[in-house]
Amino acid sequence: MTAGPEVSGASGAGATGLRRFVKRQAAPGARPGPPPGLPPSIHEVLAARAAARSDRDAAEGTERCEMCRDVLGQRHGHVVDLGKRSLACTCRACYLLFTHEGAAGGQYRAVPEHVYHDPGRPLTDADWNELQIPVAMAFFFHNSALDRVVAGYPSPGGATECELDLAAWDRLAAAHPLLGTLAPDVEAIFVNRTEAGNEVFLIPIDECYALVGELRMKWQGFDGGAEAHAALAVFLDGLRRRAVLLAGRRGSPDLMPGPRQPELEEH
Repeated sequence: MTAGPEVSGASGAGATGLRRFVKRQAAPGARPGPPPGLPPSIHEVLAARAAARSDRDAAEGTERCEMCRDVLGQRHGHVVDLGKRSLACTCRACYLLFTHEGAAGGQYRAVPEHVYHDPGRPLTDADWNELQIPVAMAFFFHNSALDRVVAGYPSPGGATECELDLAAWDRLAAAHPLLGTLAPDVEAIFVNRTEAGNEVFLIPIDECYALVGELRMKWQGFDGGAEAHAALAVFLDGLRRRAVLLAGRRGSPDLMPGPRQPELEEH
């Protein structure tokens, strides 16, 4: 888990990544409403929901949906704002508005909630060496604004971006279905290399940045320290328990808005 020398941003992502959970501050006395730029039909729905909320229904500082202001539970959905390259916290109802391709003119995309693996097509050491990634743990996602895959890994300063041989990635994506099915902006390939072999998962992109943020807060010393390593172990254990076979994927991630189920057993 050793960090590289180049840190791309202390907020949890560099210019090519996503800003994670940006808290929008309302002006004094103002009541936040839906974000601008939405189609009239969706804007009207969100505005009606926001108007029905009472700021007295929760204590000050309670986390709320960034679309309609509903109070959020500990587990909730996230939506990618492609224009701002950021993640927004959303209630279930608002999350579902953006699970279909082209919703809101394509400006927002709901982050899928499933974890997949493909143990029948493992990533070999030779495959990893072809990518020339200088660390043992990294994540990869397709940035639609740049129209290319971006590679990064956790570091003391947040998400650190590293150079990726795109030709090598394309060759591996053609040979490994798990890599080839990556949905732009909302999913990531997470790779963890161990002495026992390479673990590869297709995961929601918000979980990458949740891990980056947690490790950044707990990082100590050169390699992260015991607390950061323990947090990573918990994260990996959760992926292993939740992961289902890629063969069970029913279609595009936008069609699978089921609730997160961390208790799922591995298939």
